[in-house]
Amino acid sequence: MRTNLPIDATRLWDDLMALAEITDPDRPWTRRAFSTVFLEGRAYVARRMREAGLTVRLDTAGNMIGRREGRFPGHKAIVLGSHTDTVPDGGRFDGTAGVMAGIAVARSLHRDGVVLDHPLEVIDCLAEEVSIFGLSCIGSRAIAGQLSTEQLRRQAPDSHEILHDAINRMGGDAADVGAARRDDIAAYLELHIEQGPVLQDEGRDIGIVTAISGITRLEIVIEGQADHAGTTPMHLRRDALVAAAAAVTVIRKDAQRRAAAGHGHFVATVGEFRVEPNAGNVVPSRVTLLVDARAEERSFMEGFVAELPPLIERAISGSGAEITSFRAISDNRPALSDPLLLEVLEQSTEKFGFAARRMASGAGHDMAWFSRVAPSAMIFIPSRDGRSHTPEEWTEPGEVAAGAAVLHQAVLYLDKLLA
Repeated sequence: MRTNLPIDATRLWDDLMALAEITDPDRPWTRRAFSTVFLEGRAYVARRMREAGLTVRLDTAGNMIGRREGRFPGHKAIVLGSHTDTVPDGGRFDGTAGVMAGIAVARSLHRDGVVLDHPLEVIDCLAEEVSIFGLSCIGSRAIAGQLSTEQLRRQAPDSHEILHDAINRMGGDAADVGAARRDDIAAYLELHIEQGPVLQDEGRDIGIVTAISGITRLEIVIEGQADHAGTTPMHLRRDALVAAAAAVTVIRKDAQRRAAAGHGHFVATVGEFRVEPNAGNVVPSRVTLLVDARAEERSFMEGFVAELPPLIERAISGSGAEITSFRAISDNRPALSDPLLLEVLEQSTEKFGFAARRMASGAGHDMAWFSRVAPSAMIFIPSRDGRSHTPEEWTEPGEVAAGAAVLHQAVLYLDKLLA
């Protein structure tokens, strides 16, 4: 690990590992948004924010914000952020590395008595991962003014709690969620693990992210008819699960065709199934599946969404089942990084002699929503073997420290460049 960096690399690593230990005990490393253990993790992060000289508050959308005032109160804030929630059985770095690196930057400035012209904020955005409400980036959507009344009414399938009430339970005020929208951010920077193998394979220290692919999530409901599994002849069945399996195959084939067409990054995944009545001796009557599609080019995504229903209808014809609902539950357009911020990040990597490359992100991040209200950009640090959303997710201590050092230097540069 480099020893000439401006941040306390050992403290950063210790804080990151300590946060990881706040997990569902039987499912490391799991700290899902809206859970009790998530709140425990946030309490830990709040303590670290305060120790770094930040004043901590929650906005009405449940985002946790640590703020350090600048020399000129009228200046817009420079913001560092990411998230501390995880997917089930997730890793120790996805999202959390960005939040803890932001705190490390604030700690260094506090330690050295550096007074910036601009306020500095570190934000832990609520529920960046797909939540129990089938929605991701809840906090950063609100910061962009894009969390709708319909979305606030979404219901968790098990508890039947609605998102509006869950935000209140996290300390927000969903009745006034519009107040979370920001127009006072001078620049937003996010550090994240790459979640891919490119930096590792090329021996690079830092990825400078030029764009984030758009993400569209589709909810498809296929309905058949419930019947006794032991007495209903095969030729009389209207099995919704059989039809849904055919739909998954069609979605995969169409995604493979589009990925090979040379229009940038494109993927589509069916990662969530709900089968009803979900009983071993009953022919399934209804299946709800969630499609996660990602495209670097917007027109390509629009073509996929428009052409998918007739493809599925042809695939399930003859099954007796039918599509009863096909809707987009979220639709995030591709987000481009700000050109000035990209230049600043490149200069910051050069300051320390780090090897960097520009690259697009296939994964979604809070930065995509911040880019709607402020100049935004992000950096990647390496992921071992490209593994992510798994307990085996790993990034070396020196790699985390390198990314935090780049953020630190970028903040210093931006403080003098921005009005």
